[in-house]
Amino acid sequence: MAETATKTQTKDNPMQEIRIEKITLNIGAGADPKKVEKAIMLLSTISGMKAVEAQAKKRIAAWKLRPGLAIGAKVTIRNNTEELLIRLLKANSSVISKRKFNENGFSFGIEEYINIPEVKYEPKIGIIGLNVSVTLKRPGFRIKKRKLAPRKISSSHRITKEDAIKFAETKLGVKVE
Repeated sequence: MAETATKTQTKDNPMQEIRIEKITLNIGAGADPKKVEKAIMLLSTISGMKAVEAQAKKRIAAWKLRPGLAIGAKVTIRNNTEELLIRLLKANSSVISKRKFNENGFSFGIEEYINIPEVKYEPKIGIIGLNVSVTLKRPGFRIKKRKLAPRKISSSHRITKEDAIKFAETKLGVKVE
């Protein structure tokens, strides 16, 4: 009986394991429809999935924006995220600033898509940069989104900024500065 108690104390809790929930790739293109089309083409080639238009929600006369106007493109990846994320991190030399981390994830930008390994320059697209947002989760996070009896996630189960940094350093090989 004493052996089982020590085994459970020495093993890590599987419910505390941090995983990648999703990666969101985003390109802001402004009100120019040609740039939006290029952004959609680029995100589709990088992710292998269909990208969607990001539309303006507010009217800003100074920027010539109105609700429903396409101003960018985005794609959310939930499968095979780790392989893609490692490729995207190589474009940044696997270095991320400490201030890019927050609770439940981190974000970084890529100045030129041609820095991403296995992505070649496309003359139709030109040179465009993109933003990458990574959302992290732990097992049990479903309780806040479920339909029946939703609950809050306790403070001991939340992912802190330090947890996100530790995950990026150990699992992804990121150097945090």
